[in-house]
Formats: sequence, structure tokens, C-alpha cells
Amino acid sequence: MKKLCLLLFLSTVATFTLAQPTQKPPLHGKNWMAITGKPLAATAGSIVFERGGNAVDAACAMLAATCTMWDVLSWGGETQALIYNPKTKQVLAINAMGVAPTGATPDLFKSKGYGFPPEYGPLAATTPGTPGGICYMLSNYGTMSLKEVLAPAMQLAAGYPIDAQTANSIERGKDKIKQWPYSTKVLLTHPGEKREAPEAGEIFVQKDLLATLQKMVDAEQSALKKGKSRKEAIQAAYDRFYKGDIADEFVRGVKEQGGLITKQDLANWKPIEEATTHINYKGIDVYKLQQWTQGPALLQALNILENFDLKSMGYNSTKYIHTVYQAMNLSFADRDFYYGDPKFSTQQPMTGLLSKAYAKQRAGEINPLQNNPNTAPGDPYPFEGKQNPFLNLLKQRAIATGTDTTKSNSSAIPVHDAVVMQQELNPKIDQEYMDRLWRGTTSVEAADKEGWVVSITPSGGWLPAVIAGNTGVGMSQRMQSFVLDSIINPFNVVAPGKRPRVTLTPSLAMKEGKPFLAFAVQGGDTQDQNLLQFFLNMVEFGMTVQQATEAANINSNQLWLSLGGSTMADRKPKPGNLLLGKTVSELIKKDLKGMGYSISVGDRTSGPINAIYFDWKHGSLWGGSSNNGEDYGIGW
Repeated sequence: MKKLCLLLFLSTVATFTLAQPTQKPPLHGKNWMAITGKPLAATAGSIVFERGGNAVDAACAMLAATCTMWDVLSWGGETQALIYNPKTKQVLAINAMGVAPTGATPDLFKSKGYGFPPEYGPLAATTPGTPGGICYMLSNYGTMSLKEVLAPAMQLAAGYPIDAQTANSIERGKDKIKQWPYSTKVLLTHPGEKREAPEAGEIFVQKDLLATLQKMVDAEQSALKKGKSRKEAIQAAYDRFYKGDIADEFVRGVKEQGGLITKQDLANWKPIEEATTHINYKGIDVYKLQQWTQGPALLQALNILENFDLKSMGYNSTKYIHTVYQAMNLSFADRDFYYGDPKFSTQQPMTGLLSKAYAKQRAGEINPLQNNPNTAPGDPYPFEGKQNPFLNLLKQRAIATGTDTTKSNSSAIPVHDAVVMQQELNPKIDQEYMDRLWRGTTSVEAADKEGWVVSITPSGGWLPAVIAGNTGVGMSQRMQSFVLDSIINPFNVVAPGKRPRVTLTPSLAMKEGKPFLAFAVQGGDTQDQNLLQFFLNMVEFGMTVQQATEAANINSNQLWLSLGGSTMADRKPKPGNLLLGKTVSELIKKDLKGMGYSISVGDRTSGPINAIYFDWKHGSLWGGSSNNGEDYGIGW
């Protein structure tokens, strides 16, 4: 009887969750949809759509506008995108991630006392990727000129009413900003006053950035006047940024402030159009970028979860939460050891990692009654007919990180558990940890009636950022996503010309050969956790796209942090740490605590998810934008 009552209770919880109204209304459109992290940036997308641009044009305009508005990224950051091309009926992957510059070696950072590359400052910067990514996407798949697409961003650079979130981020980071003269000049508009950052609503002007964007547009327009093609003209703008006078000033500013990026680093860098990674989940093809992102971890988790009847468990039931948590931990453990820039190694076992047979094996490792605090990377190599060349390194890693179960006993506290206990006694450390876990960026989603679909997760150059000379361009902080020791991840050790393994992870899903979902989210290591559950919310539990963006998700801290901190202790997993939404019942919390979980509760736990659902039955677009942030969409 007790069991029956529990099942009835869980069923009631699931039904109520699905029935309740959303805080934000769903977006509807027939012709186009534009969604991103800032309302003004979404407006930039709508302007371009209304002027006849396609989804690629609009996405580039939204990306440019968002970069200009700071807070979560700037023009010196990076871009990664998935594009559905209706002409070829293929999903394309755009890799516009910057690379480690000349001189960026483990020995350099270790000589300066770092356990990981630094979080902030000139030494944290990879080469800029976003300007090149915009130019590449626009020239190859857009229809408009760079001048037309950058027009909204240039208007913003000339002066826009700054939002409170960005203004307050500047104020909080002003002590760091004051270390860098060009950042101080641009960002601290009231020097010497009690509040040195702009006030919310103040017209924030960026003359240097406006001049840089104008130089790119001038290069394009000059080339057009000389009879060059649209594509050649956009390339001229690209060359001025990466090889011309913009590059000269950027590098001068970098060197003056102690950074590593050279003119040759900029000239050598290029965006890459690469093959996607994808799996099929119950008839739906889910696409991600390659393993220099964490995107394949979501695919792995879906493969694992395909071995369970999630729908019968009930949305956010004890069994569902436990199963999803364990699947995420297994896939993230593989991410933490096997993912990295594929251009630098041919030994990454992606075929094995994404095989259904390997997923079935990993699913069999899940204890249905207890959290496993020592989740470790698996061995996918046999699933592609190979022998694992890193078995000894994995053993060394287990001992070094406190996850070697062969050398422990039931009374011993794993190393990372000891770290957790120390951190729980210090609220400041906990706050720093959570900031690093959730460190945000933004996302850009766009679709049009011609069938073009774009999903982008850009980032880098967030506040507090180092502005490179008089360019107005904030430098990336993405170097911190590298490691310095093979024992953590042999594929992600920093090296000149190498792309770091990042958390950035746009997503596209296809069903019956047609676009089904475009979805992305900000939030560091939680990105593919929240996107996984968003996808399951729609596919397994029948939620609408807006319900799915707002629905309470769980977050796991049982993984290696990708951002922040300069020591091993800063980044080690927190086994069993589980974030729940406030709507989860006390009974479920009690059950989870008995299974070895340490629980915290959040008001909104979905992450700022942006998504577009394609309603082919009615010939319309549905937009979803989470109630967890400033993200905003417009449809028509």
C-alpha cells in the first residue's frame, strides 16, 4: 500500500508539473524566429529579418549585438555553431574557437605557479574567434553584406542604455578592471566616484569598438567598389581584423599588458567547417559539435538513458533523478579524460564513446539504489576494436584524484570528499565554486520560413575582461579550459595552436528528415546537463517548448570543473552534490539523501535555455526562452 501511495504521489507531481502555466508566454511565428540572451540583441535579429535577411544573417546580427553589450562575452571571444542548410538538407558545424598562442606551454604556466592556466588577465587569452566566425558564416551561408549585418551592433557601440546586469558586473569587477588601462578607459565611466561603473540606463559609448567595426565595414565596402564579389569583400573585412591594422593594434595592446598573442597567431588562425557528431535517440537525430566541446557528453548520456524506461519513472521522481544523475556522471567522467582538440590527436575514442554497446555497458554500471562517488572514465577502445593506450595513466589518475577504489576502505574519505567537506565549511569557497560551475555566456537561436536554422553558443571576453589596446575588443579567457597535466586529460594539455576543450555546446535535432529542435543554453559545466533534461522534457514527457525551458532540472557537481581556479582542489568533483528545484517534494529529497546525495535547492534550476520547436503539422515555429535570466525572443 505504501508503495502504491508513493507511485500515485509521483504521478500527481508529474501531471501537475505538465499542467501548470509558464511564467513566460510561448513565442509563435510563421516566417521567422530570433532568440538570444539580451532583448536588444533579439531586436537586432528582428531588424535583419525584416530587411530580408535569412536566419544566418539574423543570427550573425544577434551575435554581433550581444558581443557589443558585454557582460557574458565580447568581440575577442569565440563562436561555435550548428547550421541546418535546407538546400543540402545537412547539418553543418562551424568551429570558430580561438587557439592557444605562441609560448602557451605547461612549463610557462607552471613556472608562474599555476596548476591550471589563469582565469583572468592577458595570459588567459586564446586568439579571437567570433569576428572570423561571423565573417565565415555570413559569407558562406548568409545573404546580406557585413555592413547590413553589423549595423545594429554599430548603433549599440555608438551608445546604448546599458542594462543593470552588465553595469553591475562592471562595478563588481572594477578592482580587476583597474589593472588594465584600456579596460579602465572603456568600462569605468565614472573614475574616482563611489560607483565607477555606468549606472543602469546610462548611455554607454564604446568609441574604440565602433572604430574597429567601422574599419571592417570600410574594408568590405572598398572591396565592393573595386568590383570584388560579396564573399571576397567580406574576406577583406576578415583580413583587416586578423592581418591588417586592427591586428597590429590588438597585438600591441596584448604585448603591452603581458599577453602572448602574436601577429602570426592571428594570421594563422582560421575558422573550420567540420563534421558533426550525432546519435539517434528513439528516432530523433541529435547533433553536436566535435569533442573540443563537451557536446558529445549529451549524446553519450542519451545513449545510456535509452536503456531505461524514463517515462514510466515519472518526471523528477526519485528513480528518474537518480538515473539521470548517474548517466550524466558517467558521460562527464569520459568527457573529463577523453575530450580535446581532434586536430592534435588521432587516438580519441569517439566511435567507442558514442557506440550503443558502450552505452549499454555504462548503463549496467549504475547502482539503482546508491550514488557512486567514485565514477571514473570508462574504456571505450574495445568498442572500436582497439586496446586502450592509457590504462596505466588511468590507474595513476585514480590514485592521484582519490578515486582508486582498490586502495580504499569503507571508512576512508576519498580525497575529493575531504575537499568537499572543507568547502562546505566555507561559504565563500562554495560561492566561488558555484560561480565557476555556472559561469555563463549566451546563446543564439534563429530560424526562417525558407528552412535555415542556426544554433550558436558563443562566449569569451566576459567581464572583467582585458581590452586589447585601442581596439575596444575584450580578450578571451578561454585558456583556463586547458589542463597542464596529462593525468587529468591527455588530450587537453595546452599547446600553441591548440583549441581548448570547452563547455560551449549548441544543439540541433532532426526528426523524419526535418528540423525538430534548435536549442542551447549558457552555464559552463551545467550546459549539457540542462539541455539533456530539456530534450527529455519534450521527448519523454510531452512538454511544450516553453514548459520544457522552465521546468525544474537537476544539476550535478560530480565532475571536473572546466572553468576557474588555479589548483586541483578548485576543480575536483563534489561527489553526490545535487541541485534540485524547489518544487521537489520532501519525501523525494529524503529518499535521495538515503542514496548518498547531498542536496541543495534552487528557485530556478533550468538554466537560461533558448529553443525553437518546428511544428510541421501546422507549419509554424514555437519559441521557448527560459525564465532563468534575461534571454528574450521575437517571432513573426
